[in-house]
Parts: sequence; C-alpha cells; structure tokens
Amino acid sequence: MLPLAPLTRTQMLIQSASAILAALLIGFLVNLLVISHLQHAVSQQQQRNVFREQLAAGTAPVSEGTFDDILLVDGAPVALLDIPSLGLHEVVGEGTSSGDLMLGPGHRRDTVLPGQAGVSVIMGRAGAYGGPFSRLQELAPGERFSVVTGQGKQLFEVIGVRYAGDPAPPAPKAGESRLILETARGPAYLPTGVARVDAELVGESQDAGARRTTFDTLPPQDKSLATDTRTAWALVFALQFFLLAEAGAVWTYRRIGAQKMWVVFVPILLLAGLIVGDQLNRFLPNLL
Repeated sequence: MLPLAPLTRTQMLIQSASAILAALLIGFLVNLLVISHLQHAVSQQQQRNVFREQLAAGTAPVSEGTFDDILLVDGAPVALLDIPSLGLHEVVGEGTSSGDLMLGPGHRRDTVLPGQAGVSVIMGRAGAYGGPFSRLQELAPGERFSVVTGQGKQLFEVIGVRYAGDPAPPAPKAGESRLILETARGPAYLPTGVARVDAELVGESQDAGARRTTFDTLPPQDKSLATDTRTAWALVFALQFFLLAEAGAVWTYRRIGAQKMWVVFVPILLLAGLIVGDQLNRFLPNLL
C-alpha cells in the first residue's frame, strides 16, 4: 500500500477549520439539546427553595422591588405557576430576556403580578431549557390553574388560545385581573410565531404593586421572540479560549503525540465548546 502524500498547507488549514467548526457545532447542539434541560432543572430547584423561604418569611415580592424596596434583579423568583393538566409546576422569575428564560418562565417587568388588578404577562420557552411551555397550546377554554405570589394563591380560568391575527379578548374592566401566557409557536427549536393563552382571575383581584418599568421603557431583549446581544463580549472571550485550546491541542499532537493530546486537551476542548454553546444560546429567540 502506497503511503499517503503529506497534506499541503491549504489542506491543513481546511482540515483545522473543519475540525473547529465541527467542535463548535457539537458543543452548541449538546448545550441546547441536553445541557440546557439539566441547567433548567437545577435552576428551578434553587429558585423554588429561595421563593419558599420568602413565602414563609412573608418577604416575597409583590411589586418590581424587594421587601426592602430594592429593584428586583433579573431572574428573581416572583411566583409559582401550577397547571396540573399539563404537568407544569414552575417557579416564575422576574424578567423575560433570553438569559432570564433559561431559568424558567419569566414575568414581564412592565406588567402587574398575576392576580393583581390589570394585565400580567408570563413568557416561557417551548423547546430549550426544559421547554416548560411546550404544551401550552393544549389548554382549553374553561380549564383552571393557579399561581402563588406574595399575595397568596390566585386561581385563573382559561379564556382561549390565540395567535397572530386573532382578535384579543376585551380589555379587563377596572379592578379585574387578566393573565397572558406566551410561548413560541411552531416545531420545537424552530419558532414561527407567538402563541398566547388568555386567562382571567376567578375571584377578587389584589392591589397592584409599584412598577418602575413601563411598556415604553421595556428593554427590546425582553419582548416576545427577542434576542439578547448584550453578552457578545463574553462570546468573544469564549471563542478565544476555545481557539487557544485548539492551538494547544495541535501543538501537542505534533510535538508530543496523539495519546497525551487526547488525555489533556479533549476535556478542555469539550468544556470550551460547551461555554461557547451557552453564549450562542443567549443569541437565540427567548421563547425558543
């Protein structure tokens, strides 16, 4: 058998670039399809523990601020959403950017909390990070579910599901409470629009807490199907780390040998690929 001819410089560059792109793609897909669901489960358990302690102490937030009137940080738990027919039991955090919805469903900052007089909006992912709202469109008119906030347990009844172009139900009257649940419409990981479930409070509404954020001041990354590029700098550093690890692996392979390269650099490259994948996921639509 004739020995293979050595690779030209161009072929080596193509080979290296292909290996880098393949590793990045694998890291991105593994993060999106596997790691994201594990991350969601861990985050939910942590959020649940924090919120239960706040409920027991009577310090759960009832406005956009904490019990000490400090603006709630992104992701701070504000409610427990329980929809038995869907097997959904999720902690709702404050904020609806892509990063916020990695933790679980998020409450849109410019709206009142569920059960308060007015309209409240909760967004959730349909596919990644646990896909807590993946079955949201199965809810039928008349079904009931509950939301626990710092003001107690609130019971809601579904009005219906609507999509872009469908008429919205009449605006709630003064003193009434409406809850809108939002998620992505279409195949998992391939959103084609927004699906909304409208529900009305059964019983008397609670007093609305103070809101600093309004619809006009709501950050664009917190709106439906929005992306978040605020952490682009972190993606740059993650890519630099990955490329340095790749260069180290190539140098080790040529100077020391394949066996030691695999032992030392494969775990590092996997870690670097997952970090890059996590940062890329933040650029995806927040309801995906």
